[in-house]
This record gives sequence, structure tokens and C-alpha cells, in this order.
Amino acid sequence: MWIADNWKDYEVLDTSGGEKCERWGDYILVRPDPQVIWNTPHNHPAWKHKNGHYHRSSKGGGEWEFFHLPKEWSIHYRELTFHLKPFSFKHTGLFPEQAVNWDWCADKIGSAGRSVKILNLFAYTGGATISAAAAGASVTHVDASKGMVGWAKENAAASGLSEAPIRWLVDDCVKFVEREIRRGNTYDGIIMDPPSYGRGPKGEIWKIEDNIFSFIELCTKLLAKDAIFFLVNSYTTGLQPAVLSYMMNTAITPKRGGTVEASEIGLPVTESGLILPCGASGRWCR
Repeated sequence: MWIADNWKDYEVLDTSGGEKCERWGDYILVRPDPQVIWNTPHNHPAWKHKNGHYHRSSKGGGEWEFFHLPKEWSIHYRELTFHLKPFSFKHTGLFPEQAVNWDWCADKIGSAGRSVKILNLFAYTGGATISAAAAGASVTHVDASKGMVGWAKENAAASGLSEAPIRWLVDDCVKFVEREIRRGNTYDGIIMDPPSYGRGPKGEIWKIEDNIFSFIELCTKLLAKDAIFFLVNSYTTGLQPAVLSYMMNTAITPKRGGTVEASEIGLPVTESGLILPCGASGRWCR
């Protein structure tokens, strides 16, 4: 398992009964987590000192309950700064487990010994984008949500990267890739974090199990001849690491060579000393 264990401003303090108790900087949040199927005593004192608690509804969705929590605050990872705010469906605007992939991509960029162009698809609030930019890459950041792209720009500015070579695009990722292929553009690295389910600008249905392999195949057409990596993330339980590995070994390595690795990603839990699984990633590199 690849573990995001270099955080200072974030930690999973404890897990129990379908929930995780987390420290985000100076604030404690309790949020649902479908992986937490165990019931253990709430021994960690933070459970009793929470600043926010997302209560899931039996009818779907849920709502936040706040206790002296600001509307927005910031945390840091290495030299990066992220603005946080609780919003619909339990999220805060950051997936801390992805730090293990930020570090991997940054290492590949730094080791390239040349300028590199990175494409970040379904790029959300820009964790991978600003990490890649801080490592010296030129980045094209694509997300269909105008609000998420705006939030990512704020994170870049807060990290001292407002002048970095980042191209910010509000666009449908599939349509964008198709246009880039027609333009003849290529990239040295591709990062994608596709949703389990979504709709395109004209109501097109995206279902990850049905669409992800053909999309990976499509994106391989954007890899430069001397491309350095391709990263795919998944939070869909059906797309286990072995599935990601099989798809990438089928779509990329026959044409590009290189090697593929895939694994669960996770976060350490302070109280138990164990690892909370948080999805899976597949990585291709030279």
C-alpha cells in the first residue's frame, strides 16, 4: 500500500462506526467513511472536541453540524497551501491521501532533467496541479466545474504559484482530450482522477466502469514520445489495483514500454497505528 504519511497539518486520529475523526490543522472534523465497517471504543479524546460533524441521512446525502468552525481555513503540505471549507456531501476540498501521489509525480518531474508538460484531468481543487507546478512543470488543469477551477487558482496563489505556468480550463475532460488530439498536442505526464459517475455538458453519462478503459486508451494518444508518467486514481470499489494495472498494461505498455504499478493508497490512523484504505492508484512510468 502507498501511504500518505508526510503530513504535519492533517491526521486521521481515530476511526469507528462508519466514521473517521480527523485533524485538519487546528480543527477536528468527524465524517462518514464507507471503509470503516468496524465498531471500536471512542478512546481518542478528539471525538468529544469536534468542530464539525457530517451526519449522513438514511435518505441519502446528509448535513453538517458545526461547533466553532470558521467558514474557511488553510493547511499546509510541504511548501503548498490549501484553502479548506466544508461543503456538500461531506467534502472539504482536499483528499489528503493523494499526497503520496503528489510526491511521486513531483519526484518524476524533478528527475526528468528537462522542462515537462503535465495534463491534470478531473483536476478538482488542484492538489496535483500545484504540486507538479512547484516541482517545475508546466501544467494544464482541466475540470468541468468553474467553482473548482476557481478554488484551485486560490490554492495556487496561496502557495506562491500565481505566476507559475498553469493553464486553467473549465471544460469537459473527454471533449478536451479529443480536441487536443486533433490539435496534435502532447504531454510528458498525465494525471486523472475520474469520478465514479457524472454527466457531460450535453447530458452525456459518464460511468467509470463503462468509460475508463476507452478514456485511458484515448489519453495515450496525448503522451509525448519521451513521456515520463501516467497516473490514474480511483475511489470506485470495483476498480481494484489489479484492474487498474491490467488496463494500463493493456492500453499503455504495448505502445510505450515502461512499467506499471498499482496499489491501494491509505492514511495512517493515530489511535490504532493501522492504515485506513482510501482508494487505489495505477502508475505507469519509463
